Amino acid sequence: MYDYGLIGDMSSAALVGADGSVDWCCLPRFDSPSVFASILDEDIGGRFRIQPSGAYAGAGQAYLQDTNILETTFKTPSGVVKITDFMPIQDNDRDGKPDTNPAVPPELHRIVICTDGSVEMRCDYEPRHDYARAVPTLRHLRSNGSGTAVETEGGGQTMMLLSSVSLPANADGVKGEFALSQGESVIFVLAYGGGRPASLERYRTQEKLQLTRRYWQDLVAGMHYGGLWREQVVRSFLLLHLMMYRGTGAIVAAPTTSLPETLGGSRNWDYRYSWLRDTSFTVDVLYRLGDVYGADHYIHWLLEQCQLSRRRTRILYGITQSSSLEEEILGHLRGYEDSRPVRIGNGAADHLQLDVFGEVISTIHSLLVLDGEIPEEAWDLVCSFAEVVIKNWHRRDRGVWEVRGEPQRFVYSKVMCWAALDTAAYIAAAVEQRRLYRRWAQAAFVIKTEILDLGWSKSKQAFRQRYGSDALDASNLAIPFFGFIPAEDPRVRQNLDAIERELTDGPLVWRYLPEETDDGLDAQPEGAFTMLSFWLMGNLIYTGQTDKAFDLFHEMITRYCNHLGLFAEMFDPSTNRQLGNFPQAYSHIGLIHTALNLSGYITDTPTRLIRRRERG
Repeated sequence: MYDYGLIGDMSSAALVGADGSVDWCCLPRFDSPSVFASILDEDIGGRFRIQPSGAYAGAGQAYLQDTNILETTFKTPSGVVKITDFMPIQDNDRDGKPDTNPAVPPELHRIVICTDGSVEMRCDYEPRHDYARAVPTLRHLRSNGSGTAVETEGGGQTMMLLSSVSLPANADGVKGEFALSQGESVIFVLAYGGGRPASLERYRTQEKLQLTRRYWQDLVAGMHYGGLWREQVVRSFLLLHLMMYRGTGAIVAAPTTSLPETLGGSRNWDYRYSWLRDTSFTVDVLYRLGDVYGADHYIHWLLEQCQLSRRRTRILYGITQSSSLEEEILGHLRGYEDSRPVRIGNGAADHLQLDVFGEVISTIHSLLVLDGEIPEEAWDLVCSFAEVVIKNWHRRDRGVWEVRGEPQRFVYSKVMCWAALDTAAYIAAAVEQRRLYRRWAQAAFVIKTEILDLGWSKSKQAFRQRYGSDALDASNLAIPFFGFIPAEDPRVRQNLDAIERELTDGPLVWRYLPEETDDGLDAQPEGAFTMLSFWLMGNLIYTGQTDKAFDLFHEMITRYCNHLGLFAEMFDPSTNRQLGNFPQAYSHIGLIHTALNLSGYITDTPTRLIRRRERG
């Protein structure tokens, strides 16, 4: 399993292992080149590790309550040491919102304190700039009784390590040992950018710790949730905020790249971008939890992106206009447990995926439900997207799973084209645009008629993955969520039963059978897709199998996350390990939706899953 916690400042993020090692960090932004990447290559990737120099019985990790501040505790034969890791949320404005100036340089603070006995500690600071393509030059500014200050530069990246203990440096970085007795502490600060102060006191670590703690706890205090599994919902809520780029409002799918969907396989992708599909569900979650600021910030970004690229809407975008999406292979990195290739950029940005229009229009509908109105630019986008769908819904596309084989007429894509027009018609009616309501509603009816004719497999008694095939696809679990067919329609239960027979094992759900799907990649088996587990539970709720949904949810959150409650993209039961990029926003979106809905049934106030509105 991925024994990591995630810390961040809503501009960048770092994975901190249970062994005290920062094994992945990109600075100054999510999509910047890495400065530590040992998770992708233990030998040359680079790391920032602080741990006991001798044996230790075990290490425990936990977040400070209602925060993204991580504590790692080491117990040794001679004593106990705790490391507190955080990235400051800096320069908050008067409303308690993070500064939207992305120019504020990031910092990583590490506080090492001995809480019992005495412990010999070791620091291994091995920066490897630009995905380890640049050997950084090191400038030793200070190493004496007052501490250490070392600056590294390479690949266009500059950063400084400061510590309150003197440590030796060499061409590879900073490596040395130091001793702590009970009550003693050492502070490390990694400061990104040139011209940073060489005085540790200037970084005000303890003050920033309290400010950062207050920011996260205030964010949670404003969250509207009184149901079951509060701890898991809060952790997922905080995690989603770690993946928001504060400069624009974009939400990355995950803060990592190329963590494999199959160990040793080629299904390794860069997820440090914002997928309209994933983030439309994120917005729905934020609205449901009362985080209007976070949702509105994202919608502002969404409207801006779609307006700038109206002629050719992409399925995913960079976190800023300057982000590069061009896909490239880093051949010098061997990959996570020798899983090659390591990719940066994502060629899926050029795919035709017709489902995205439905998700975007549904997001705008969420705004309408919340505010009772939508801004003019949002209405313009609905009009534009609805007309694009009318002209293109019949085409083949790459589908929700972004296959790299031949385009197909995927049923999920067609259903989402229907959802785009059906929802657009509803919005048109709400804003009294009756002509457009009739036009879009009629087109939606035509699409629905075709799907029910060509998209249903009589032999499988389920919705097909694609026209002309009896292969199944678990993405079709989402069909009732958008009201395509009502919950009481027998086809909802039939479709669920068929998918459970072919694509599930307990709460685990596989996307499709690789041997039945031309996805343009190797036919190796992949892990179960975590988000689909929560879609499975949603279908169980719809079909009256709530007790089973409770059981599977409990199993999911106790067996298939890591020690901190974080989910990757996938899980492989054959090795009992998480797979894919980590942590995955989509997975935690599903967790929150499911917790909300199951809690609703307990309190006799049932709510809809992902469905945007009631339909007759």
